[in-house]
Amino acid sequence: MIIAPAKKMVIDTDTFAVSSQPQYLAETQQILDVLRQFDYEAAKTLWHCSDKLARPNYQWLQQMALNDHQTPALLSYTGIQYQYMAPDLFTAPALDYVQDNLRILSGFYGILRPFDGVVPYRLEMQSVLSVNGTPNLYAFWGDRLYQSLNFNEGPVLNLASQEYAKAIRPYLKPGERLVDVVFGSLVDGKLKTKATLAKMARGEMVRFMAEHQVNDVAEVTQFDHPDYRFDEATSTENHLVFIHN
Repeated sequence: MIIAPAKKMVIDTDTFAVSSQPQYLAETQQILDVLRQFDYEAAKTLWHCSDKLARPNYQWLQQMALNDHQTPALLSYTGIQYQYMAPDLFTAPALDYVQDNLRILSGFYGILRPFDGVVPYRLEMQSVLSVNGTPNLYAFWGDRLYQSLNFNEGPVLNLASQEYAKAIRPYLKPGERLVDVVFGSLVDGKLKTKATLAKMARGEMVRFMAEHQVNDVAEVTQFDHPDYRFDEATSTENHLVFIHN
């Protein structure tokens, strides 16, 4: 499974221990070195945020060290998706399952396993940032994130936003399956994705799969959420549609 990160992050060094380092930490350091060359106004423009958010983030940028005060990636993000996933309440088998099966895509770190150690950062995959002569982060990361996902071992379930799935999709080879999961609402007879509801459902889908040790795409359709039903009529092999009741 792939999921997107969240903008909101915390430092939590108590709940679970970090068990590994991000795979592309050297590349992350390259990105950090570029970001540190930005003056405040340039950083604020890159982040598309208010002064209230930009100022503490800019101060943090100057002092952050990638190896200090690390939090396991799965606990570091605290956006809606992660709140509804509630990984701090997972059983030991569920934690083992996500460590083996869940990957978090990140503009800053590239790709993360749940217990990779991270520090708070602010950088979206779609940010227009030139690193090592590349025009943007998609070009900088290239096919590294795709290669990390081992499509040769079976399908990958896409629970990420389009912004992040875009870092994987161009590299798919014939026969490789990236299975999109769509959580939508019917509005005037048309399926619309409401961002907040979709984030909530993606988090709950991860929890469902971890609790039930799901290892087959067909089992994903059994997602037992009171507010969603699997819509077989509009779904295909690589496009699973769940409609909000």
